[in-house]
Order: sequence, then structure tokens, then C-alpha cells
Amino acid sequence: MGTVYLVRHGQASFGADDYDQLSGLGQRQSERLGAYWAKRGQRFDAVITGSLKRHAQTWAGIAAGAGLDLQPLIWPGLDEYDSLAVIRTIHAAPLKKPDTPELYRHHFRLLRDGLAQWMAGTVSPQGMPSYPEFVRGVTSALDLVRAEHVGKNVLIVSSGGPISTAVGQVLNLSPERTIDLNMRIRNSAVTEFEFSARRHALLTYNTLPHLDSPAHREWVTYA
Repeated sequence: MGTVYLVRHGQASFGADDYDQLSGLGQRQSERLGAYWAKRGQRFDAVITGSLKRHAQTWAGIAAGAGLDLQPLIWPGLDEYDSLAVIRTIHAAPLKKPDTPELYRHHFRLLRDGLAQWMAGTVSPQGMPSYPEFVRGVTSALDLVRAEHVGKNVLIVSSGGPISTAVGQVLNLSPERTIDLNMRIRNSAVTEFEFSARRHALLTYNTLPHLDSPAHREWVTYA
């Protein structure tokens, strides 16, 4: 059996013109995770990341914190859905910058509704694959892990949508439950699958062992 560690990227720039960029805190979260793993002697045989900038930056932070020197395989199927495109399918008017608690909640209520309709095939967000195609992008990465890395430790750096989708597929969850997982996953959180050549099995979901101290309580973020 092997273990695959799926890491959501560190805090990105929510509400900014370019979301696909780690904040200063997101960089520190990533480096902290790497340092945590280095202290425990955790090593990886292979690294796979999505193609987004925040994925590359998160991996760079982990590698710096852990002293790792591995060349990642870039897998676009691990890229996040376009949340603004999803929202536009049900709310065409531009949204105000989510800089208050109420606007933040409004943004994610719309996102949840849009995701449910995209997953049901009711809407087709511009520039995005269908939901079955999105799922295949995620599961193809898991297929690759089972085919080429049995008995090894594999690190995957991705986003909340692909990671929650992977868990939903492994556990055969409904779209609604998968969305619930997606809405709760935290920045730099670790999810673990045990895997053989035949299947994956969930070990942990959405854990933050590297931030489990009073000194890092304020480092826990969601967006």
C-alpha cells in the first residue's frame, strides 16, 4: 500500500484582481507545512501539482520548508473550477468586492447554488468543462498514482474543488455532500488516501497538524 497526501494551496488573494497568487500568510502556511514534515522525517517519492500559480507557489513553499528537491509533474486536471464563471451562470450582474461578512456569505451562497447546477448539468459556465469532464481530470490523476506509484508516498498539491471531488469519488458521495466538503476545506490542509493498484481509501480529510498550536491559531484560513 502507498499513501497519497493531497494538499490544498495556501491562502490565495481572495477579492483581489488576481486570486491566483499566494498571500504572505499563504506562503508561510506552505513553508510551515514543509517544516512540519521535515521534523517528522516525512519524504515523498513523487509530486504532482495542478498548473495554477498558487499550486506552484505552495509546492515551492513546502519544498523550501522541508528541504525537498523533487521535480513535480504538472497535471492540469487538478486545476480548480472558475468560481466567478460558476456564479455568473446564476447571477449575471457583477458582484461587489466581498469585503464584509455579509458580502462574503452572499458570494459563497451563490457559489454553492451555481456548483449544484453545474454538477447537475443545468448550467454550463463559460470557459469551463462539463462536470463529468472535471471529475475525469481529477480521477485521472488518482489513476496515475495507482498505476505508477504503488507502495510509495505521493504528494498532490491542488485546490479545494479537485480535492473534495477526489474524496467524493472515493466515498461515492452525492453532489450535495461533495459541495459541503468543498466549502469547509482549509488553506494548506492535508487529506490522506491509502492506495493499492486497485483502489484508494480515505484516511484523513482537511487536517492542519502543522498549525495545531496556539501560536498558529490565526493562520487558519478558508479562502
